[in-house]
Amino acid sequence: MKQIFFNKEKINTFHKTIHVTGDKSLSVRWVLFSSLANGKSKAYNLLRSEDVLAVIKTIKKFGIKVNLKKDYCEIIGNGLFGYKYKKNIVINAENSGTLGRLILGILIDTKYPIKLIGDNSLSKRDFKRVTDPLSQFGGIYKLKNKKNLPLILTGTKNPKPINYFEKKGSAQCKSSVIFAALKTKGTTTIKAKKSRNHTELLCKHLKLPITVTRKKNTDLIKIKKTTSIKPLNYKIPSDISSASFFIVLTLLSVNSSITIKNVNINPTRIGMIIILNKMGAKIVFKNKRKYKGEDIADIFVKSSKKLKSINCPSKLNSGAIDEFLLIFLVAAKSKGISYFKNLGELNQKESPRLKWGAKILNKMGFKTELTDETIKIHGNPDLDLNNKKILIKKFLKDHRVFMTSVIASMTFGGEWQIHDKDSINTSFPEFLDVIRNIKK
Repeated sequence: MKQIFFNKEKINTFHKTIHVTGDKSLSVRWVLFSSLANGKSKAYNLLRSEDVLAVIKTIKKFGIKVNLKKDYCEIIGNGLFGYKYKKNIVINAENSGTLGRLILGILIDTKYPIKLIGDNSLSKRDFKRVTDPLSQFGGIYKLKNKKNLPLILTGTKNPKPINYFEKKGSAQCKSSVIFAALKTKGTTTIKAKKSRNHTELLCKHLKLPITVTRKKNTDLIKIKKTTSIKPLNYKIPSDISSASFFIVLTLLSVNSSITIKNVNINPTRIGMIIILNKMGAKIVFKNKRKYKGEDIADIFVKSSKKLKSINCPSKLNSGAIDEFLLIFLVAAKSKGISYFKNLGELNQKESPRLKWGAKILNKMGFKTELTDETIKIHGNPDLDLNNKKILIKKFLKDHRVFMTSVIASMTFGGEWQIHDKDSINTSFPEFLDVIRNIKK
């Protein structure tokens, strides 16, 4: 019973100021860039989740020194071409799709075959979407069922520049190609559907040879070979994906407010904020500033008594892809029918999240209409769960399904039993601690 969360009480009114943990996307990328830098890099507020620790374990396999202290992390890089390749290396990406995909680009020049494995969830995800473009550089990839992990990579001494059209809005695939291109003679060109741009911003901050031309629906990215990467000292801002749980907790609670400090509000990550404000939320950015290319702010949220349905524009999907389960909760509490489309990418996450979004709402008593790519949610602001018993289990250790279910239990009522509590260690180990702090 240790890994089960029980709740049968709605949260009381609260007015709090909180901090959430470091941004996972930036934490992973800081570790990888620092491992390729010449010399010592230091980061504060590095996320200490299973995903980030898996990245640290991985770079150590290639001879990179890491000093993980209580308050900071130091990495001593050996340069862009400084990984020590040995025979029979096995990388375990565990649950991290970001690690699994980005590391393949970095290893494009490996001298020996390297095996990449992951946990049960990651092993079911599509890796062909990244090995297809990487194979154009000259790498050779053998995948289970031509799509899944485990995977064996054989690198190339002379990776060739490529032209790549990234159609799905996958920042992981785009970033993997960028890392490979930095080791390639010539210019690699990427036409990419808009997605998170943390890798590009870090490249620009480090003055690497990259140009980005932003167009209406795509980015045109050009990358040339570089010879060295400077060390990167970084105070990692808080993760908006982690903050999003408390944004929705506040929004759906009674007469409450919250301020979440020092959050990364990168324009490619605030789709949820835009969507919720269109639905009648009151979410404001305060104390906005720039930090090493990223936009940072404090986020202020107040409860909302009147929320309205939305026909959600697809152009906002990529900026909210990790937050749609929470958006679905808000839609359920809103008056009218909300419609979300072109969300097939949700089912490429740790679990089939689009299906889980419908399942959670159905268990609560809300009507949904689901296809492979779309969902309609019939909102019912007056639905009272009373003592309704709700069981959420067997969701392939998906941290966002667990945390979204906790937020639902605290705002909609009912008696909840939510399994896989340890899944939060993937991205937000302190999640329940923050919840307890808000309830005090």
